[in-house]
Parts: sequence; C-alpha cells; structure tokens
Amino acid sequence: MNSIHDTVKEAYGRIAKGASSCCGPVSSCCGGGGEADALAQAVGYSADQLAAIPEGANLGLSCGNPTALAELKPGEVVLDLGSGAGLDVFIAAAKVGATGHVHGVDMTKEMVMKARQNAAAFRRRTELDNVTFHHAQIEAIPLPDASVDVVISNCVLNLSPDQPAVWREIARVLKPGGRVSISDIVLRQPLPESVKDMVEAYVGCIAGAQLLSDIEGWVKAAGLADWRVEAKDAAFAGMMDSGDPLYQSILAALPAGVKPGDYATSAILHAVKPR
Repeated sequence: MNSIHDTVKEAYGRIAKGASSCCGPVSSCCGGGGEADALAQAVGYSADQLAAIPEGANLGLSCGNPTALAELKPGEVVLDLGSGAGLDVFIAAAKVGATGHVHGVDMTKEMVMKARQNAAAFRRRTELDNVTFHHAQIEAIPLPDASVDVVISNCVLNLSPDQPAVWREIARVLKPGGRVSISDIVLRQPLPESVKDMVEAYVGCIAGAQLLSDIEGWVKAAGLADWRVEAKDAAFAGMMDSGDPLYQSILAALPAGVKPGDYATSAILHAVKPR
C-alpha cells in the first residue's frame, strides 16, 4: 500500500506545485486556468460555481460534480475525501453556510498547503470561516465516529489501494441517516488486456477504477444502505474526447470496434447510513 500511496503523493505534489496535471503536462485538459474550467464544466460544474471559488482551487482533477447531487443544507457537516486544492470544499462551504462546516482530507502535503492558502482567500471573499483541511489518508480519516452528515469525493477513491477500508471509514464517520455522494470513474466490465496494464501505471483519472459489482459489495459490507448509481456518460465522454494525451493513448490501445464507454463511465455513487 505504501508504494502506491507514495507514487500518488509524488504525482499530486507536482500537480499542486503546477508542474503537471493528473493526466499529463500542465498544458493538457487537466491543466490550470481556462482548460481546467472547461473540463470542470464538461463534467457538471456550472460557471457560477467556478467563478465563486478561490483562484487555483480548480486543478482540473474532476470526473463529476458530487456536490450538485448531495443536496447540502445549511448547518450540515461535510467531509470531502481527497480534497486537493479545495474545489468541492469551497462549493460545499458556501452551501452549508456559517452554521455548517466542511472538512477536507488529502494525503498530499503540497495539496493541503495549497488548499489552506486558498482557504484564506475564501474567508476574505465570503467572510465564512467554516473549512478545515487535514493532512491524512482516506483509509484512516482523522474525524470522530458519527460526526459527519455528508461525505463527498471526486475522482479519488480509485486512487486508494484499499477501497474496502475507505468505505468502512466512511460508514464510521457518518452520523445515522448520513449520506454519501461520491463521483468517480467505475468499470462496467474488466478492461481489455491492451489497456489494463497501461491504465494501472497511471496516477489519477482511470487508474484503479473498479467494477460496480465490487464497489456495491464493499458499500454493503461497510453497513451502508440505499445503494444507487447514477451514470454520467456525457461527463466521461467529455473527458475522453478532450484531446488529453493520456486519453488519446487509451483510445489508441482499445481493440478495434469498441468505445471507452463500453468499459467505463463516470458515475455518482449514492448510499446512506441507516438510522
């Protein structure tokens, strides 16, 4: 597990410093600035949401918009797993308001440092002081049992080498009745051999994507209920058609006559902790 964590931390540390994106050089689809905003809008973020967050919070690492479907309410406590530079944390913080709080957890020190810098800008802009960023692994969340109303995450669980442990931690920190809204890339069927080894070598995006049937088993074993999957095929197609070099390599490696969407898609994963 440590070698996978170390590889991910090194790659995302470079992203936080602006040296690269999740999927390739900073000039690719996942790079900064307008390209990152264009990708974020392609996977479900509105222009208003992106305009309201601190500059530098969107690093183009998204595969969906979990906050859009989390139905966040004022006063709720939210946890964002793999919070990066704070994109979803700040959107969620505006929704829960001054009486709520949003925790971000990320294992990459550089990302947490960048997020905390962005938090200062967020406080100045909104006068809200309701976000906290933790440097930790999502397999060991540094929050008490039953302390969170909503767990969100965006294209991060597929980076974990122990996803069942992550789901157990989600169930632990959720309050009874608490809910999960997680965006990630999931597999509809096993990847072809021509792509499998190549995808496993990448850090981010599609690497580590799991079969929906396996995820469902982990969710239910953790004690969560009301499992529901909302496929976001358009978001996934937008990522694959973006022109990013990584995706172009995957497209080139697919067997003739098949499409990426035959194997994978972006999805919102919903679950609830029973009362």
